[in-house]
Amino acid sequence: MNVYRGEKRRINMNNEDRFRHFYIIGQTGTGKSSILQLMARQDFHSGKGLCIVDPHGSLIEDLMPYIPRERANDVIYFNPSDMERPMGLNLLEGKSPEERDLIALDAMNMMVKMFGEEIFGPRIQDYFRNGCLTLMEDEEEGGAITDLVKLFTDDEWQKYKVSKVKNPIVRSFWEKQMANTGQREKQEMIPYFAAKFGQFYTNTLIRNIVGQTKSAFDIADCMNTGKILLMNLSKGLIGDINSQLLGLIVVNKIQVAAMRRQRMDTKERRDFFLYIDEFQNFVTPSIESILSEARKYRLGLILAHQYLDQLEKDSKLSGNVSLKGAIFGNIGTMMFYKIGPQDAEVCAKEMAPVFSEQDLVNMDAFKGAMKLSIDGQPSRPFSIDVPRPWTDTTYPKDPQAAEAFKQLSRLTYGRQRDFVSREILRRIG
Repeated sequence: MNVYRGEKRRINMNNEDRFRHFYIIGQTGTGKSSILQLMARQDFHSGKGLCIVDPHGSLIEDLMPYIPRERANDVIYFNPSDMERPMGLNLLEGKSPEERDLIALDAMNMMVKMFGEEIFGPRIQDYFRNGCLTLMEDEEEGGAITDLVKLFTDDEWQKYKVSKVKNPIVRSFWEKQMANTGQREKQEMIPYFAAKFGQFYTNTLIRNIVGQTKSAFDIADCMNTGKILLMNLSKGLIGDINSQLLGLIVVNKIQVAAMRRQRMDTKERRDFFLYIDEFQNFVTPSIESILSEARKYRLGLILAHQYLDQLEKDSKLSGNVSLKGAIFGNIGTMMFYKIGPQDAEVCAKEMAPVFSEQDLVNMDAFKGAMKLSIDGQPSRPFSIDVPRPWTDTTYPKDPQAAEAFKQLSRLTYGRQRDFVSREILRRIG
C-alpha cells in the first residue's frame, strides 16, 4: 500500500514483471518476511507453482495454514528433521551430457562455497568434478555424493563404475591422470579428499537424504505441474552446514530444470516462482545466468536478505562480476526496509532522488522504499506500507489443513528410515 497525502493506493505488480525478479533487503525485525508471506499467499490462491527455501522454518510454518485445501495434492513439505521418513534429494541426477557437466560444475562450486578455496583447492576440485561425472554416467544404478569416498578408495568398485563411463574426458582422468598418479600422492590426497565428505555419510540425517540415488520428487515436474515445494531447512533443527547443502542442491536442481525448458514450446512453460530467504547462502556463480536468462524459462526469483556485506563475502562470481553486481544489474523490482548506514550509502543511489541515505536508515518497521518494474522499466521510487500478515484477512487460515498437508507429504514422498539406511549402507559400505 502506498500512502501519499492521505490517499491510499494499492500496489499491484504485473505478472510479466515478476520475471524480472524481486530483491528485498532489511534488518531483522523490519518486516521482510511480511512481504514474502503476502506474495506467497496470493500465489497459493491463484494456482501458481512455487518453491520457498526457508533457512529458519518459521516462514513456511506461518504460511502453511493459508494453502487452500483444494491444492493438497500440490504440496510437497520437505522437512529434513523428520528422520523417520527421509525424502531423497540427490544432487547427481543429469539426463544429458550437458546437464551432467552443469551439475558437476555447480556441485564443485557448492563445495568451494561451503569449505573455501583454501581447503577445497584445484586438485580436490578436479577429483570431485570427475568423481561426480563418473557416478552420473551410470544410468542404470545412478550415484550420489555419499558414494564419492568409495569411488576413490575401493579399487574394484572404481573399475566397475569407470567401465560404464562413455565421456572420453572422464575416462582419460581415470585411465591416464589417476593411473599415473604416484602412490605417495594418492596416500596424501585421497584421505584428505575423503575427510571432506565424511560428514555426508557419517551423519545419518544428511546421508539418508542426499544418499538416495533417486530424489523423492522431480523438480522439473514440480515446475511443469505447478507444485508448492516448501523447503523447511531450519538451521536450528538440522545445523548450518546441512541447511546450506540442501538449499544449494534444490536451487541447483531448479536451475537445471529451468534450462531444460529450452526443449519445450514457449507456450508450455508454466510460471514458477522461487522464494529464497537469506539467499546469499544458497547461490553459486550460476545465479548470474539464472537472473539474466530465467525470464525466458518462466522462472521468477524473490530474493531476501539482511545486509550487503553478506553479498560481498562471496566476492567474485565470474570474471569481475560480484554477487552484489549480479543482483543490482539484473533485478527489476527492489524493496528496501530499514538498513544500516553502510548499506544506505549504496542503496540510496537506487532510490534517488526520492529517498536519501537518512530516509533508509530511519525507515519505520513494515515500511519500505520501492522501485517497481512496470512493463520492463523501473518506476520512480515510492514508499510502501506492508500490512502485518497476522492482521491481513484476505485469505482464510486453516491450521488443521496445514497439519494434514505435512502428513500427506511425508507419506507420499518420504521413505521408511530403516529401508533407506540399509539401501545406502549396502551400496557404500
